[in-house]
Amino acid sequence: MTLIDSSAAAGSEVSRTLAGGFHWLRFEPALEREFVDTYRESIRVRVRISLCLAFSTVIGFALLDRLLIDPQSPGVPDLIRFGIHLPVVIACLVLTSRRYYRWYWPVIHVGAPLFGLGTVLMEMNATPEGLGLIHARLVLATFFFYFMLGLKFYDALRTNLIVLFGFGLAALAASLPPGIAIYQFFVLVCANLFAGAGCYALEHANRSAFLERRLLTEVATHDGLTGLLNRATLETEVRRAWQRSAARREPLSVIMIDIDSFKAYNDRYGHQSGDDCLRAVAGAVRRVAARRDGDLVARYGGEELIAVLPGTDRTHAERVAQDLITAVTSLRIAHDTSRSADCVTVSVGVATVNPTPESSHEAAIRVADRALYAAKDAGRDRYVVFDGRRAAPADALRAANA
Repeated sequence: MTLIDSSAAAGSEVSRTLAGGFHWLRFEPALEREFVDTYRESIRVRVRISLCLAFSTVIGFALLDRLLIDPQSPGVPDLIRFGIHLPVVIACLVLTSRRYYRWYWPVIHVGAPLFGLGTVLMEMNATPEGLGLIHARLVLATFFFYFMLGLKFYDALRTNLIVLFGFGLAALAASLPPGIAIYQFFVLVCANLFAGAGCYALEHANRSAFLERRLLTEVATHDGLTGLLNRATLETEVRRAWQRSAARREPLSVIMIDIDSFKAYNDRYGHQSGDDCLRAVAGAVRRVAARRDGDLVARYGGEELIAVLPGTDRTHAERVAQDLITAVTSLRIAHDTSRSADCVTVSVGVATVNPTPESSHEAAIRVADRALYAAKDAGRDRYVVFDGRRAAPADALRAANA
């Protein structure tokens, strides 16, 4: 368990998952996808090295078989070795450098069981003197599948169960002496128990480390009180959003939100209640404004919040602004010193612009801020919209004075 303690982190999906545990090695879908992508990228080099070792091992065992076991009759072992083992290893090795994310994983999910079943067939066709030696390779393959190919625990377990089941059927079909078949089957079961336990523990540790890194990132990039993005992170993210919108020639909306008469609320109810109020309003803003990938919601300063909605025209931005006002009012947070209502309300300023590479997001924020103050001057608990064809400072000034 991490020692990080932050209210921003405490309410996040990451912290809830870390605190609640994940004994089945599964996260919520979005977090699971992020973990899988991060994990696969982190082990790419290791997987390539492992496959190079597998290639060398297959060649090494081929030489040892010729020299020590059966130099006169290659037969089925060479057919499996050069018809299954080497093609599988080479194909997977190539896919770690090209189309790794798209093709390596489906191929290894088929190739690994195929490799293991090929080793089973080699064992069933081995001489009595070589039977135990080939079985040792099957045990090595069991550990290899659990630890060296980048397979998650359940994928590695499924692969090894296929091989174990295949060994049992092959042993019956090949009429191995019952004592030998039972002994070797038990050895494989033990190998799966030992390696599987280690694989489970390793993946659990990897998942814990992933969650703790994500939690550290959340603490660094989010406001400690509201759990929204902090000002510094907003600046970085909104710059990227602005550049993407300019490249795609799509509009972008900036929405500034300010809690009405918040100083009076703090004076009347105390700063602890003020913090609770700010958290509740921030939660409502997040639920309404951050509904799509790419939407940004941050604490801009004090009781002022901001939402940046790429790809959003004026009509959509107005709808979001109205929903924000409704959502905050629906919280029914008592505020008997407010000059606009008997509960906590917000004023909202909206600016919808068409970003260009030459313009700046700062101009759009200034326009939204002026719209916010226009909403306050008009009586609070409402929104005002300014828009313009561009967001250059001159245009922003004209929009604000319109």
